[in-house]
Amino acid sequence: MVTLGCSKNLVDSERLMAMLRRNGFNPRHDPPEGSVPAPVVVINTCGFIGDAKEESVNTILEYAQARTSGRVKHLYVMGCLSERYRDELRAEIPEVDEWYGKFDWNAVVGKLHGDNPAVTPYERIITTPSHHAYVKIAEGCNRFCAFCAIPLITGRFKSRPVEEILREVGELAERGVKEFNIIAQDLSSYGTDIYDGRMALPELIDRMADLPGVEWIRLHYAYPAQFPMEIADVMARRSNVCTYLDIALQHINDKVLANMRRHIDGKATRALLAELRRRVPGIHLRTTLMVGFPGEGEAEFEELLDFVREQRFERMGAFAYCEEDDTYAALHFEDSVPQQVKEERLARLMAVQEEIALESNASKVGRTLRVVIDREDADYYVGRTEWDSPEVDPEVLVKKTCRLSPGEFIEVTVEEALPFELIAVPNA
Repeated sequence: MVTLGCSKNLVDSERLMAMLRRNGFNPRHDPPEGSVPAPVVVINTCGFIGDAKEESVNTILEYAQARTSGRVKHLYVMGCLSERYRDELRAEIPEVDEWYGKFDWNAVVGKLHGDNPAVTPYERIITTPSHHAYVKIAEGCNRFCAFCAIPLITGRFKSRPVEEILREVGELAERGVKEFNIIAQDLSSYGTDIYDGRMALPELIDRMADLPGVEWIRLHYAYPAQFPMEIADVMARRSNVCTYLDIALQHINDKVLANMRRHIDGKATRALLAELRRRVPGIHLRTTLMVGFPGEGEAEFEELLDFVREQRFERMGAFAYCEEDDTYAALHFEDSVPQQVKEERLARLMAVQEEIALESNASKVGRTLRVVIDREDADYYVGRTEWDSPEVDPEVLVKKTCRLSPGEFIEVTVEEALPFELIAVPNA
C-alpha cells in the first residue's frame, strides 16, 4: 500500500488495509526504498496541486514499469487523482489493472478476493507510530474557494456521527494510541449537516477529552469563516486538548480574499485571531498562506508580509498559487502572476516566517515542557510538544541522559533553540 498526499488519504489507506487483512491478505504500508515490490500494489493518490499530481503520476509510472518487468503482478490506483482524471489516466497508463476513485476504493477487495467484507466505518490498521493516529471526522467541503479543487473531488461536506467517532477513539485508546490528531477538510462545519445546522465540534472534542487513555487531542484544518468559537473554551478548559489550532487563512488583503471566495475579510480575520488568543492564552496557531493568486500585486503581497510580521504565527506554511482545472479561479481569472514572481514572493514570505519561528522557539529556552517521544536517532531522542503536529511541525531533540521509549511522555528543560527544532534535556 503506497499512500501519497495528506493524512486524510492515509486514513483511507488504513481502512483498506484492514479490509484486506479480513480477507487473508498481509498488507504492508509504503515499502522502504529499494525493497522488492509486493505481488499486489495499491497506490492511493493525491490530486490537490501540481506538485502532488506530478508525484502521483511519477509513482504510478514507477510501479507500472515494475508490473511490465514482472516484479508486480497486479497494480491498482485509487484516491483523488484517479477520481478526477480516471478516464485520461486509464488511456495513458494501460499497465494499471483497475482505477478507483475517492469513495469506491473498497472494491479493490472484491477485485482481489471476490468478496467485500463488512467492517465498521473506523476499523483500520494504524500505520503511524503506535502512540498517535489521525481521526477523520468528516469528508468533503461546501466552501468552494476559488482556487481549490477539493469539493470537485470529494463532493459535499458530510460529517460522521459523534457517537461513531467516540467509539473509534475509545477503541484506538484501548490499543495504546495516546495522541489523536483530528482532521477534516473543514473542521469548522462539523455537525452542521447532520445536527440541524448546529456546530458540533466543541461538543465532540469535549466528550472525547473524557475518554480514558486520551493524552492529547489536536485540531487540524479549521476554516476561519463561521468558526465555532466555543471550541476555544473547550481548549482552554481541558488539559488534554492541545492549545494548538491549524486554521488556513490564505491571505489578508480584502480584494484577494474576495477573489478567493473565502467568505471573510481582513478585519474579521484579525478579530478572530485576537479572540482565539484572548480565550486561549499561549495558543499556538498554524496557518497556511498563498502567494501569487490572480490580482495579487506587490502592494497586496506587502500587506500579507506585514500581516505575518504583526500576527507572529508560531507555525506557518505557504505555497504559490497553481491553477487547478475547472475551479472558479481557472474559469474566471487569468493566472497573471509570473511563476518567477510567485517563487520570489514565497521565498520572501518564508524568510520572514523563519525569523519569527526562531523567536518563538527562543522564548521557550529555560522552560519545562511536556514532550512525547517519537523515535530514537543516533544522538538524540526525538519528540514533540503539544504544539507540534507529526511530520509538519518542529521537533524536540532530547539528550540521551536516561533511557526513553517511543510513546513515552516526559518533562524536559529546553536548553537551545533553532528555527525549527528545540534541544532539551530530560528532567531528573
